[in-house]
Amino acid sequence: MMDENPAVLQEMVTTEQQPHSDEPNPVGCNKYKYRRLFLPPFAFSLFATALVLGIYSHLQKTADPWMSKWKSAAPPCLSPACLRASEHFSVAMDPFSRPCDYFLFACGAGGPSTDRGRQRVKGELNKNSKERTGGLMEMRRETDGWRKSDGQLNKFPDRQTALLTAIKEILEAPDEAVSMGAAEQTAKNFFKSCMNAESPEKMGSEPFLTLLQQLGGWAVSGVWNQTDFNSTLTLLMGQYSTFPFFNVYVGPDPSEQQSAFNRHYIQIDEPHFQFPIEWNSKTHKAKANTRYLRPFYSACGQYLLLLGVPSDRTTQHCGLFVSLSTTLAVGTFPLSYRLSQKLLYHRITIQELQTEAPAVDWLACLQATFQPLLISKSDIVLVHNLPYIIHMSKTIHLWQVQHKLMGTGPLNTYMIFSLLQTLIPALDSRFFQIMRNYSIATGDTQEMPHWWRCVQQTERGFDTLLSHAIREKHAQKEAEELIQDVYSSLKKKLTDLSWRDEKASDFILNKINSLNPRISTNTNNLSYTELNHLYEKVVLNEEDFFSNYLQILLLEQKSRTRLLSLGTQTEGLSMTPSISGNDIIVPVGMFVSPFFHSSYPRALNYGTLGSLMAKDLLHLLLSDIYTQAKNPETESLCVWYHYLSATKGPGWGDTFTLPPSKQQEVWVQYSALQVALDAYKMSFTRYLADSSLPGFSYIHLFLTSFTKVTCDTDAYREFMPLEPSFLVTVLCSNSGLCPKPLTCMNKPQSFPGEMCQS
Repeated sequence: MMDENPAVLQEMVTTEQQPHSDEPNPVGCNKYKYRRLFLPPFAFSLFATALVLGIYSHLQKTADPWMSKWKSAAPPCLSPACLRASEHFSVAMDPFSRPCDYFLFACGAGGPSTDRGRQRVKGELNKNSKERTGGLMEMRRETDGWRKSDGQLNKFPDRQTALLTAIKEILEAPDEAVSMGAAEQTAKNFFKSCMNAESPEKMGSEPFLTLLQQLGGWAVSGVWNQTDFNSTLTLLMGQYSTFPFFNVYVGPDPSEQQSAFNRHYIQIDEPHFQFPIEWNSKTHKAKANTRYLRPFYSACGQYLLLLGVPSDRTTQHCGLFVSLSTTLAVGTFPLSYRLSQKLLYHRITIQELQTEAPAVDWLACLQATFQPLLISKSDIVLVHNLPYIIHMSKTIHLWQVQHKLMGTGPLNTYMIFSLLQTLIPALDSRFFQIMRNYSIATGDTQEMPHWWRCVQQTERGFDTLLSHAIREKHAQKEAEELIQDVYSSLKKKLTDLSWRDEKASDFILNKINSLNPRISTNTNNLSYTELNHLYEKVVLNEEDFFSNYLQILLLEQKSRTRLLSLGTQTEGLSMTPSISGNDIIVPVGMFVSPFFHSSYPRALNYGTLGSLMAKDLLHLLLSDIYTQAKNPETESLCVWYHYLSATKGPGWGDTFTLPPSKQQEVWVQYSALQVALDAYKMSFTRYLADSSLPGFSYIHLFLTSFTKVTCDTDAYREFMPLEPSFLVTVLCSNSGLCPKPLTCMNKPQSFPGEMCQS
């Protein structure tokens, strides 16, 4: 028994009663005796430890199967949609195997946006810090995993482009794939006639000149029957969706959003002026930017030339047109000022509005705009800048008096020019080129493809039909589940916040809990027969796009009337959620590729659209949350200190502060990542057999999707002082969520010990 410790044996012996000198030494017996005493407790201890570990392991797997699988390899998704999505990703950009490449990865690395990313970082930290800039340049050299073979980034499109592309695919689908019969065929025929550029080129300016004759002519040509001001205005508003002096649309009153009955009102707002307007914050006065008036005047002359107006008549009439435009613009206010002065959603009856602004026959104009509905003087409308409406009325009256005897008809000319702007999409390319050249002169250099314009024009008349088609094709069960998971995770996040005031917190949380998120196009219950009925009177001519476009304007008028009468709006073709009564409307237009597809791995759907939706919802509710909760400021500063510690070293937290707008955005972006991840965990526990893109683990795909979509499409990136990949770095730094912390030994990092969370 040489394996026993002599010292232990000696101690055991001395604790027993000493034997008589003539008795045999009992040490050997005692040794076996004590082994028998110790073996059962020791065995029981081992058994208990093993049992506890087994139970713990079982509970972990049962309670959170996500943790046992999400870091592992996943079966690849090989659907056509997944193969297309794979083009946006590169396995080489792995945040876990190559943390130095991923750490502070700059959006657009090596591409056109690299300098913008670097300038944002430098602006927040230190414009003269060569060490900081050099570090980013070093990291960018290794980030070619995001590149295509030609060296350019394969970026996600912005959300509007993605939606328009999805509509284009529907409109260009083969005829045998048509599922809605005559209605969808009509929409496809309109789109086809728009794409056919030959028709407008053949017609030239003749269609517009013919329409002018039907309207009674105009003073510019010398042939004008002195049509009544309000008669012309009523006709343009009712039949041509043209609103020269003010804008008219339909929408709810935000003060009634918590009401079960979600009523819609006629809303009257400032018009859109074609030239930039300057605002003097000291005098609270607006004026046209004189820099752009000369090209504005020049464009007027070019339009008249195309319409056959002699050059000796253009100077006077274009001068009056510019003068009236700038006079009206003086009465406008920027949105921020109108908000501060509580000028928005001013409730007023049509009769009261007639008294305040008598130059316009309000009842006749609104009856024409919403025919065949019965509009009465006692109806309430919402006005968004009553001082402008009053100023506009006075200006119209003054110009009527001054020019009545002269016969120059500047008010009529102004209305006809407004009609021309409405109809330019249906005229030949010379008119569009004049408008385009003026846009470039004012700084708008973005070129819109022809197909893009045609999709927008088709949507203008067939919005209800297209919303229904998108829902049928893109937003099914998976879309509903994503909405519910994201909102459930969001409520959990907000419930865990610490609030500054108990009364305010109760109000906000009750509001959040009472809201019901739902996907909606408000065509959910329409049958194909009912959809066809909406468009049965539309008769198109493939050789006459101008007449087709006039029918689109009439369809738009009917849609506006339907919204006012039924309170049903086609939210499907918008791209961000909105609140309507007790509902959060999530438009079906959000659920298009490459952000979402029913065959995508859930890690991709939740990492892309899930995070975008979480950001949209947080921004929708931000005014209530950020001012009343304590956590947002603390969390955003925590992320910022992480960033400073990682890039500048310890002790920089008090040196560089963030303005409130950027603090808010840091919190929104980081919270959206947390919410989307928690929502994905909910989904993952229901679908453990989910797939992934080839070469990606579940967590790798989720985090890469978040970074990619935030880099490429996030509308709020200008308010972010750091790159979205760093939010992933913070998330992984002190948690067990990631296979390992995202740390790079080549960078001066010293992360705080706490996680940045509630």
